[in-house]
Amino acid sequence: MSGLDWTPFWISFKLAATTTAILFLLALPVAWWLSRTRWRFKPLFEALFALPIVLPPSVLGFYLLWAFAGSSPLGAFLKETLGVELAFSFTGLVVASCFYSFSFMLQPLQGGFESLNPRMLEASYLAGKGPWQTLWRVALPNIKPSLLTALVVTFAHTVGEFGVVLMVGGSIPGETRVASVAIYEMVETMDYRSAHLYSAILLGLSFAVLLFVYLFNQRQKRKLGVW
Repeated sequence: MSGLDWTPFWISFKLAATTTAILFLLALPVAWWLSRTRWRFKPLFEALFALPIVLPPSVLGFYLLWAFAGSSPLGAFLKETLGVELAFSFTGLVVASCFYSFSFMLQPLQGGFESLNPRMLEASYLAGKGPWQTLWRVALPNIKPSLLTALVVTFAHTVGEFGVVLMVGGSIPGETRVASVAIYEMVETMDYRSAHLYSAILLGLSFAVLLFVYLFNQRQKRKLGVW
């Protein structure tokens, strides 16, 4: 363990934490709106947001890489105007991960909001609270299991990303070489010992994260008298 290079894990965890924080702020108002609206085009937006779940990561990664490249209109604009290059950079990984993991944050939050008792929200409005006050002070505190699931699953899912991060970020040591990419390269070079070690760490982490979520949700159900 003393010779283990922890840098790919550090980059993976840094990427996951940054992505999770950004997506919470982005997905929260969208989930709240989707849970409340009855707009007839709502399914169109739900399908669009859920697309990364079924879309092959390499496809999404390819289009993002094309969009981020300096030869594309977006890539050229960012480079010339802001001096930002997203392709093969950690910033690009964050943006790509936000696209890829958005639905994993959105859907648990939306499901939690939709499960709330409408009378609870109506009482909040009658008490003089606006939509945002109702969201932060009433809705969020009452969907703790869904909130935890959204945060933890988004973090874990981002740690395990491969196709998108490889396409967009490549494998630059110390910058974009995340743990999943490192494992792939170890297998390519037949360094199976290191690949086993890295994989075991990610396997243990994934199991621990899921176990924590299920135990927390079970505890919440017992408190509410569901069991």
